[in-house]
Amino acid sequence: MSEQTSMTTFIERAFQGLDREAAEMLQRVAVAKTYPVGTALCREGEVADTLFIIVSGKVVVTRDLEGTDEDFVLGHMGAGQFFGEMGLITEETRAATVSTTEPTEVLEITKEDFEKTFQASPAMARSILNTMIGIIRETDKRAIEDLEKRYQELAKAYEELEAAQADRIAKAALEAQMEVAAKAQRSLLPTHLPTVPGYQFAAQFEPARHIGGDFYDVRVLDSGLVSVLGADVSDKGAHAALFMAVSRTLFMTEEQYHTEPVEVMQSVHTRLIESSTYDMFVTALYGILNPATGDFRYVRGGHDEPIWVHADGTWEFLTGKGRFLGLWPGDGGWSEEHIKLTSGDVLAIYSDGVTDMRDPAGESFGGERLAELVSSLYRDNADSIAKKVYDAVQKHRSTAQAFDDFTLVVMRVE
Repeated sequence: MSEQTSMTTFIERAFQGLDREAAEMLQRVAVAKTYPVGTALCREGEVADTLFIIVSGKVVVTRDLEGTDEDFVLGHMGAGQFFGEMGLITEETRAATVSTTEPTEVLEITKEDFEKTFQASPAMARSILNTMIGIIRETDKRAIEDLEKRYQELAKAYEELEAAQADRIAKAALEAQMEVAAKAQRSLLPTHLPTVPGYQFAAQFEPARHIGGDFYDVRVLDSGLVSVLGADVSDKGAHAALFMAVSRTLFMTEEQYHTEPVEVMQSVHTRLIESSTYDMFVTALYGILNPATGDFRYVRGGHDEPIWVHADGTWEFLTGKGRFLGLWPGDGGWSEEHIKLTSGDVLAIYSDGVTDMRDPAGESFGGERLAELVSSLYRDNADSIAKKVYDAVQKHRSTAQAFDDFTLVVMRVE
């Protein structure tokens, strides 16, 4: 058997369902390379532009834990497996670092060569793309299952923490484990929000416990539009953290396949029901911003009403129909709403942990007070607004215990 035939056969085995002609097309642009132990084949945060198919050897997949010198090990991969397939379809950055743990041979296919394949034979390229999309969906499903397994372990650790309160030594050890879990969860949330000409984005997040159920995201899509997300899981603790991780993963996945906010919301809702047996739900505010026009289309799924502060300092709550996600099958009755943002406008998306924060006397901060506060700060930049709101709410709380997560996302038009 020739080397060329072997490569084609190997590609067929890696991409099950791909016919021989399509495999041969990929083989013609694949480059075989061998790397020594300790080589980083790709790094977290770098632009993804290459697919790797492992012919022999092993690699480890890691992610950086913010604020520590440790790397969080997501898993290991060996012969017959592949990674970086999204690099052929989108221009997203790498979500993790992949390094060799022994001498490793790979087949590499670059985005540039893959696009040439499209131009050479669109029909065959569509066949390859359809196969890869199916593989990506299956990978997403496995990722969700892996997240559930990991967070079930976290749930067990949390139960052990509560049971060990009488034993200070055991409690201290478990507290350390939960702190690691908290760092792992924080690594799932964005550490930096994207830079979008003409707009400012900022966020403040603090869980009520080690790990929480709130999450947020701001992402620049391939189309140049910007997705904005704020969400809140119905419970707290380890189970909520699991549901949070699954929900955020689904939003990131489904916005790759759908362009309408209602479609994204419905798809996430359906897949939450399919993938989770927990008796929990998630509220969410999901919107798409067109930076060129200021048009913001959004869907509100049972989430707190965002605050829209106009350039003259007046404000209003944004409404929208639709219930929460992930509990009851069927259509959630979501309606798409639309506003047009102009220079000087501020949009504040927040969880109920902000407005429900209580002082020692039991008085909540409240939505009206939050709106008036944001309105008084609307001339500040987004980061300043987010920090000053956080400080004001924490001052209101004083010595009282926080019973809910604090999450705030601020968008300001320059």
